[in-house]
Amino acid sequence: MLWGGCAGLTQCLAEGEMCDKTYGVRIELASGTTAELVVVAQPTMGLVIIPDLFGLRPLFDDLATRLATDWNMSVCAIDHFPGQDLGADADKRLAALPSLDDATCLRDLHEAADVLATPVTALMGFCMGGMYCLKSAGSQRFARIVSFYGMIKVPEAWRSRTQHEPLGYMIMGDAEKVLAIIGDKDPYTPSPDVDELRSTGAVVQIYSDAEHGFAHDASRPSHRAQDAADAFSRAREWMMTAVI
Repeated sequence: MLWGGCAGLTQCLAEGEMCDKTYGVRIELASGTTAELVVVAQPTMGLVIIPDLFGLRPLFDDLATRLATDWNMSVCAIDHFPGQDLGADADKRLAALPSLDDATCLRDLHEAADVLATPVTALMGFCMGGMYCLKSAGSQRFARIVSFYGMIKVPEAWRSRTQHEPLGYMIMGDAEKVLAIIGDKDPYTPSPDVDELRSTGAVVQIYSDAEHGFAHDASRPSHRAQDAADAFSRAREWMMTAVI
């Protein structure tokens, strides 16, 4: 089901008319999962975004619009806690993580890519969203994948029968299409795990003295503006290698 002006936006693109690049709308994927969609008239490629622990919110609405405008990509950002009213309570969200199901999350990423309908589609995620980026290396749906400080191994408190290890997906998939952006002071990505990640064939970019979440949210104490700008620039360059 499409919400708001999305039907009109999609129609004008289908008819070849130019639409406002900064026009983002809430939609529902076929599964019922909420997403933010920003479409450009002649995108270089499509980009699916997986948010961090706190999910789809104005921060990611703005990010989707900015990247659509600056990178000329149609963008779809998904909510990975569909149907759950968890608010901004970190404890509630952390407690809900073991209930997430890999198959459901990966399905939603594919549905988001289907909505974009671009010949080439990339995937980018942050924190736990970055972990699902690593898991998506097992899929052929995405030409390039960028994981911002995604967990290389599922943290013990999050483990369940429906949460499988990222490295397992990568080994059985195409790890060489993954760029992992990591801070060397991030407790979620210790050096031994990073070594294992590299061994799969993924490209790893380390930022010295950077902590978890240093790039995507300027309000975080860990934010590092210069490193963030460099990381996003590298992310774009990595994605563009799929269409050059």
